[in-house]
Amino acid sequence: MSNQLYQLYPSDLPNRQWEHIKALIPPAKTGGRPRTLDMRLVINALLYVLIGGIQWRMLPREYPNWKSVYHYFRLWCKDGTWQRIHDTLRAQVRRNAGKHKHPTAGCLDSQSVKCTHIKGVRGFDGGKLIKGRKRHVLVDTLGLLMAVLVTTADVSDPAGARLLLAWLTGSCKKLRRIWVDGTYRGTLLDWVGERFKFVLQPVLRSDDQKGFVVLPKRWVVERTFGWLNQCRRLSKDYEELTHSSEAFIYLAMIRLMTNRL
Repeated sequence: MSNQLYQLYPSDLPNRQWEHIKALIPPAKTGGRPRTLDMRLVINALLYVLIGGIQWRMLPREYPNWKSVYHYFRLWCKDGTWQRIHDTLRAQVRRNAGKHKHPTAGCLDSQSVKCTHIKGVRGFDGGKLIKGRKRHVLVDTLGLLMAVLVTTADVSDPAGARLLLAWLTGSCKKLRRIWVDGTYRGTLLDWVGERFKFVLQPVLRSDDQKGFVVLPKRWVVERTFGWLNQCRRLSKDYEELTHSSEAFIYLAMIRLMTNRL
């Protein structure tokens, strides 16, 4: 199919990028009416929402009906499709970079973002003075996402880390070291040491450092937050459900990795 038929907007996937994910799209269920929607147009519509930060009802008419697009978005949130696609692409990107598909080291941090008027859970981060939600993110040494958990902003970094680490999948089975900032010290270090094969290693500023300083290892996760901020849908948390927030983060990283491949 001609690339011109699909690249209607800058956010649409070109043929080269679509080739990397089309085989990962779940097939239509057996029985019932056959699938009539073009899955490439569905993915392009989701990327339009992600990059443009628009409301679902404002999808251009060149895409499938917004209700159909939203149906697949929510369906793939529930069955884990977004994470499966993401993890498959991450393994390919790591192999292309000469690394094992399973990372042995990573970096953990959180990002507090404001919520909008959309209903849903939220809290107040007293440190950042932000009312909204908090993204707890674990990345590998390339800055690629390994795990993400979205909570209310009043959840502390150590508490969010416990929740995130407790749900790590098999793709993180070779982890041995995770770099963190000073917020993650204290009883969390002992808790991790008792339950996992990896350790948390705090990377701290020296007492004589003033102003902004790029700290070794920790800058990797900050760059990942910068990548996410390029998507207007992620500039704030616009989602009613935290699982939807996590799915858009996976989708943003899927877009980034298809571009690299």
